[in-house]
Amino acid sequence: MSSRQSSRRRSSSSSRRRKTRRSRDSHRSRSSFSHLPLHHDFPDRHSPILGGNEPATVPHPMNHDKMGKLVRVNTAGESGRIGVNPLLFLEICFKSTTWMSMIVNILWPFVPVAIVMHFARTDLHLWNFILSYIAMVPAANLLGFAGGELARKLPKVIGVLVETKLSSVVEIVMFMILIHNDEDGNLIPVIQAAIVGSIMANLLLCLGLCFFAGGMRREEQVFHEVISETGSGLLLVAGFGLLIPSAFYSALSNSTNVNGKFTPEKLLSNTLMISRATSIILIVAFLMWLWFNLRTHHSLYDEVLEADEANDEQAHREEMRKKLTMSECFIAIAVSLTAVSMCAVFLVEEVEHIVERGVPDNFLGFILVPLVEKAAEHLVAVDEAWDNKINGALFHCLAPSIQTSLLNGPLVVIVGWCLNKKMDLNFEIFMIVVLLLSILVVGSFLRDGKSTYLEGGLLVLVYVIIAVTTWYYPNPHDGNTNIQVPAENGAGGEEKRWMLGATF
Repeated sequence: MSSRQSSRRRSSSSSRRRKTRRSRDSHRSRSSFSHLPLHHDFPDRHSPILGGNEPATVPHPMNHDKMGKLVRVNTAGESGRIGVNPLLFLEICFKSTTWMSMIVNILWPFVPVAIVMHFARTDLHLWNFILSYIAMVPAANLLGFAGGELARKLPKVIGVLVETKLSSVVEIVMFMILIHNDEDGNLIPVIQAAIVGSIMANLLLCLGLCFFAGGMRREEQVFHEVISETGSGLLLVAGFGLLIPSAFYSALSNSTNVNGKFTPEKLLSNTLMISRATSIILIVAFLMWLWFNLRTHHSLYDEVLEADEANDEQAHREEMRKKLTMSECFIAIAVSLTAVSMCAVFLVEEVEHIVERGVPDNFLGFILVPLVEKAAEHLVAVDEAWDNKINGALFHCLAPSIQTSLLNGPLVVIVGWCLNKKMDLNFEIFMIVVLLLSILVVGSFLRDGKSTYLEGGLLVLVYVIIAVTTWYYPNPHDGNTNIQVPAENGAGGEEKRWMLGATF
């Protein structure tokens, strides 16, 4: 019996020694590789298999409470790759995120054709304008897609703001080229019309298409008040700021010249100074809005946009879709921005020739220019509304409108000031009235926090009515648009000539 017990003791003792050795070896093995990050330490949602370029879907146990931190920037993002793969880069850019974007990418051959035609046949003004106009659409679409890919690698609010800023680069480039090429003030009405038209395209056309597309798949869509109310309030302030110079000029344009103290030249000079001061104040308002979004209240937007992602009905497809790396995002942005800038230069050079052919410059700036510069933004917003991400779609409609009214428009006034160009905010009364009415209509639709396809269809129809009216609106610099206004004290039938729309 004792021999059997001693045998058991020896067996258990040797077993404990073997377990101790295995535990020690295992600890050594782990400590030797402790400097290498485990899979869950990576910020990627996908992990490459055997170092290949094809990502494999892996659950990502990320702490979503830290998503709102402004310091998080993922180098590889969601792509599961690092660096540049040329073939995969072209494939991802062509397929984009939606079938509408992929159809737009078919127009890429127009980009080299427009460049060649601009230098080879400078006499074909109409064809150069059409080719440059079409070529800007795929270039702007790639810029918007690259901005969206970059936004996914950033915190939610910063990502959306970066995406909208990149989409607005097309507009800024157009404005800067127009003000630079202006010589005798003929392009200033086009810029003014483009500022108002850009806001209108986002508020009426883009928002209407979003409401209509989302309402066709469901009875109604509910959006958060933090986006709708803040956006509506900022747009009202912006509309008020844009109205003041025009109201000042219109109120005093028919005043009598008393002893030469109040002349038309003095009125124009005062209006110009008011426009420049108002532009500086509007830019300050834009900086306050940025601080509100990025610093003090970014957690509210994070929660709303994160919840919006959970409502995405195509989330599984988005998870499986191949994505760009950080390096590929910057390459796509550089290529698209170069193409957009070149096409914008070619387009602006043909504007005066197109106006000479009978196209009203108000229609050109109010309708044609905003449509091409906002094409990418509109595609993204409509796709989000279709996938039930209505808060994101609303942000993509309101944020560009706010940026145009508080930053892009005032910025071109400041740049014109530096270039000694008399660019002001003295819009034609027709435009400013239409803008304010549109802001009020959109605000009434956003008040209840719900949207239907009926509201979307009505907004689109309002935009069509404005477009038709703009086509028949006379050019402000056309001599036939002058109205003969008899002077109040004009003895002998003396008359003053005033340009239509309160412009000398």
